[in-house]
Amino acid sequence: MECMGDRATLLDTGRFERQHAGEAAEAFDHADADAAPEATGGWNAAAMDAAMDFAEAAADTVETEARHRRAADDGDAASMSVLGAMLLRRGDLDGAEPYLRAATAAGDRAAANNLGVLLHQRGYPDEAAGWWRVAAVAGSAAAAHALGRHHRERGDEPAAEYWLRQSAEQGHALGAYALADLMEHRGDTGYESWLRVAAEQGHREAAYRLARALERRSPRREPVDTLTGVAITVDAPPPDGDGDDTAGSVEQWYRQAAARGHRRAALHLGAILEKRGEVKEAGRWYLSAARDGEPRAACALGFLLRDAGDEESAAVWWLRAAQDGDGNAANALGALHAARGEYQTAERWYRAATDAGDVNGAYNLGLLFAAQGRTAQAEQWYRRAAYAGHREAANALAILLLQAGDPHGAEPWFSKAAEAGSVDAAFNLGILYAGRDDDRTALGWYERAAAAGHTEAALQVGMARLRDGDEREAERHLRCAAGSGSAEAAFRLATVLDARQSPPEPHTLGQPQAPKTECEEWYERAAEQGHRRAQVRVGMLAAARGDVAEAGRWYREAAEAGSRNGAFNLGLLLARDGNEREAALWWSRAARAGHGRAALRLALLAARRGELAEGRRWCARAVELGPAEVAERAARLSEALHQELTA
Repeated sequence: MECMGDRATLLDTGRFERQHAGEAAEAFDHADADAAPEATGGWNAAAMDAAMDFAEAAADTVETEARHRRAADDGDAASMSVLGAMLLRRGDLDGAEPYLRAATAAGDRAAANNLGVLLHQRGYPDEAAGWWRVAAVAGSAAAAHALGRHHRERGDEPAAEYWLRQSAEQGHALGAYALADLMEHRGDTGYESWLRVAAEQGHREAAYRLARALERRSPRREPVDTLTGVAITVDAPPPDGDGDDTAGSVEQWYRQAAARGHRRAALHLGAILEKRGEVKEAGRWYLSAARDGEPRAACALGFLLRDAGDEESAAVWWLRAAQDGDGNAANALGALHAARGEYQTAERWYRAATDAGDVNGAYNLGLLFAAQGRTAQAEQWYRRAAYAGHREAANALAILLLQAGDPHGAEPWFSKAAEAGSVDAAFNLGILYAGRDDDRTALGWYERAAAAGHTEAALQVGMARLRDGDEREAERHLRCAAGSGSAEAAFRLATVLDARQSPPEPHTLGQPQAPKTECEEWYERAAEQGHRRAQVRVGMLAAARGDVAEAGRWYREAAEAGSRNGAFNLGLLLARDGNEREAALWWSRAARAGHGRAALRLALLAARRGELAEGRRWCARAVELGPAEVAERAARLSEALHQELTA
């Protein structure tokens, strides 16, 4: 159940990297909303507002409009143009048209552009294009931009590029953005330079897309962030040698777009900051984007709050995101309720994630049902996720089939998961082939998993190399596994290093202790992780140094964990200190666990006490357990005790 809701499981989908269906259209809307004065050619309300911005200062009061109206009625072309723009912005097309036509006839290019806006609003695009051409030829960058978009909508890309380039080269932000969009659509190089031109003039969508382009072009990419699912990249200098395109410039453009209200830029900026550890600022940008309706930011904000210990607030944002169709958030809510034991509610949210198209929802349903022992339902959901390409679901399905006694059914799913990059599946294939005594194939899969960082696989490779006599390779893999926390690997590495050392000199009282060797440090690391054989070995090394208290501590820890060697050695220490009663208790435990020397010690102890029958019983146990040297001594002692009994 721990896996449900884990960010690496729920969010490792790359979903944040995908363009949404409405993104291209939204780009135009945002671009027009950021337009400069005289601006745009009027494709929607935001565009028309931008086109009218040049008249805003003059439209502050009714008196100002009245003054322009009087001047326009007296034949002033400039006032006609301004008044027509004011009326157009207000939506009074009938009132605006005569003033704009009159100003256009008087040679006012802004009026010609705005007349094109008006005609486009009325549904006469061809006539609008005619007036935009008039204004564009007269030098209007806004009209050239509008005319370029008009031609692009009609599929005439050469004409579109010509007019958009005219607009862009005059410094028009929307023209530069639209030209970049056209060039990127066609796969032309150089589109980034026009995005930069638009971004430098404050165009927020251009800044966002420039940042995204720099990220995609970067040759060094880090994995998808497990907290937000947004891929964070570290930029290297691009092929053309422009050293400015660094990770810092990516952040700069995201920051510029986010500051102007671009919610997706705020999401990515938050992810960059969070990756860098600046969690508070990341949270502010996530919050900004979430309030603007970005469900992915609401989901990421929920994870930040969860990590800060505020699960209730996290659930509020996850709920908001999930209701907006975010599968990640639905999965997080499912995990939250599953952790509380509210399995029905968890199931509902996992189903919601699945319905939202998130394959992790199906996988988590499989985990949920498997944890409840509902194997048939678990298999059903694992299959659904596996068929959709979820590699961990394929691995989980294979494990389920293996547990059900169907290794042949499990193998193809393990293979599918491993080929898709599941390290656990590669390791499991190694186990599967090892169980069939196909050690060569098993080793191949272990090596593949070990190369991807699987600790237990590295241990298995190290052990195999030891068996083959390749100590150098064995040490390399054992170091990898031990460094990743494997106690068994640490112990085996220590034994490899131990075998290379010369026997230690006996410790002399008063002699300073030698520093610990690397071998002893690895033994201690394994011992601290509870490895019983390592604990015994550390105790032996401590005893060799004369540190009886330390030796006793490690022997006792090993003995209490069930180590018969630990129990035997602890008994030796206790007997040496004169505590034969407790020593006998530990030797008894060791002998019952199969330690022949402990049985022999008990026989000798019984003989000294005169308990001859008890001594013979332990002698018989020692003969049975061995080894040969112990069995021989026990047999002689048993015979002597027998003669004593029958004398």
